[in-house]
Amino acid sequence: MGCEKSFEELEVDSNRPVSVPASLVLQSVQFDMYNNTGRAFGPEMRWNQYYCSNYNYYATNEYTWSEMPNHFFTLKNIVKMEEEAKRAGADAVNPYSAVAKFYKAFFYDQMSKRVGDLPLAEGLLGISNLSPKYDSQKQIYIQILKWLEESNADLASLITKGNQTLTGDIYFGGDLKRWQKAVNAFQLRILVQLSKKESDNDLAIKTKFAAIVSNPSKYPLMSSLSESLQFTSNLFNKYPSNPDNFGFDATRQNMSRAYVERLTERNDPRVMVTCEPAGSALKAGKLPSDFTSYVGASSAEDLADMSSKAGTSNGADFAPGQYSFQNRKRYYSNYVGEPTFLVGYPEMCFNIAEGYNRNWATGSAAQWYETGIKSSMDFYGIKNGSNTMTYSRNGSKDAVDLRTFNINFDVTNYLAQLNVVYVPGTAGLEKIITQKYLAFFMNSGMEAYFDWRRTGYPAFYSGVGNGNSNRIALRWLYPATERASNLTNYKAAIDAQFAGKDDINDQIWLLK
Repeated sequence: MGCEKSFEELEVDSNRPVSVPASLVLQSVQFDMYNNTGRAFGPEMRWNQYYCSNYNYYATNEYTWSEMPNHFFTLKNIVKMEEEAKRAGADAVNPYSAVAKFYKAFFYDQMSKRVGDLPLAEGLLGISNLSPKYDSQKQIYIQILKWLEESNADLASLITKGNQTLTGDIYFGGDLKRWQKAVNAFQLRILVQLSKKESDNDLAIKTKFAAIVSNPSKYPLMSSLSESLQFTSNLFNKYPSNPDNFGFDATRQNMSRAYVERLTERNDPRVMVTCEPAGSALKAGKLPSDFTSYVGASSAEDLADMSSKAGTSNGADFAPGQYSFQNRKRYYSNYVGEPTFLVGYPEMCFNIAEGYNRNWATGSAAQWYETGIKSSMDFYGIKNGSNTMTYSRNGSKDAVDLRTFNINFDVTNYLAQLNVVYVPGTAGLEKIITQKYLAFFMNSGMEAYFDWRRTGYPAFYSGVGNGNSNRIALRWLYPATERASNLTNYKAAIDAQFAGKDDINDQIWLLK
């Protein structure tokens, strides 16, 4: 009789536990952050106009997207993580609750800047409210800023107490000091993103920006590339461009004119790190060290025309194309690739520069702008003096086909160029956003597009290749599940924002 179990014990499925450690829930949240918001690969790269599909069997360059990515499932896991930490005996303020506030802010931002209003006050109540009302986008961003302020304060308190760590953390190994810096860097992103609302007293953007940049003891910030919030690929979570998809991807997409042209017109050696010279340029006798050898395709070009010019290699006798390919040595020779920024140090530098440029606080926009450029150059391994560059001669990623050349670089001369040197005002803002765009290549998800949508910088190309009546879309649609299960509140939100029409070409409050 002593070995018998009660009915209540027998009905518990040991393979489906009613609770899990908060550390395991955290890891699922963190991987979703990278996999569904941070990677700039595939459609994100095309929508950011970093590269172009040249083969419509696999993809187009059209902005005919539909539903926003739905992160409410991840948000529910964040709530579950908070619950499991307390269930395990954690204090009300603990490492999981502190980063939970950051993650709520992060995922609500990812969704709201795509569609507009969202359920927030009633959005995470689960089965107790299956038809949540929508909050305005302004209220969402007020709450996002509140969460980030609280996250910073909670982390500071935990750091002061000592012996506090975030178990299961795949980004910073549980280091709360580094998390605090990432939270504040992200808050700077949000403030800059709200630039069109700088006079809104409820948001108090200028005041919040000035408080962060003027008080490093209360708001510590990243001080180097190594402190970036970033994902490092491995053999289990492979870098998106890798040997497995080399044959599929390497010649199905060309580099984009919006990206390549901004580099070549500045004699920027990053183009030789990320791209390969166009085969037709080499066939014409140009050298790979010549910046004019690198040519991007316009995202607005008719895809059939682009396909006819694409080519397959850079060799004079192997179907050379008119446009550059992604550098096959850098992006297809292994499974690790390069770290993927989610909130990167270069971006933080440019965001501070933009705030100073907009006179939100007193400080040197030029200094932060130049630091952002230098840190991006460091990311790509570009140094003063001679730099060795590598490209694929005949379309292979194998060593036997690789060619090298050297190019000299002087950062002082680079920064002194008329189209690079910082100047105050609108011209300076354009330079800041353009350099941030160049630093966003292959990372930070759709942030490059969101900056273009907000500022118009750098110039994106629109035309027949974009679809959508030759336009670049401005927002996503709400999930079909909202129309099916929360129709009344969905319709009220559409009526309030867009006069009853859920359209990808309408402007959200953030842009007005």
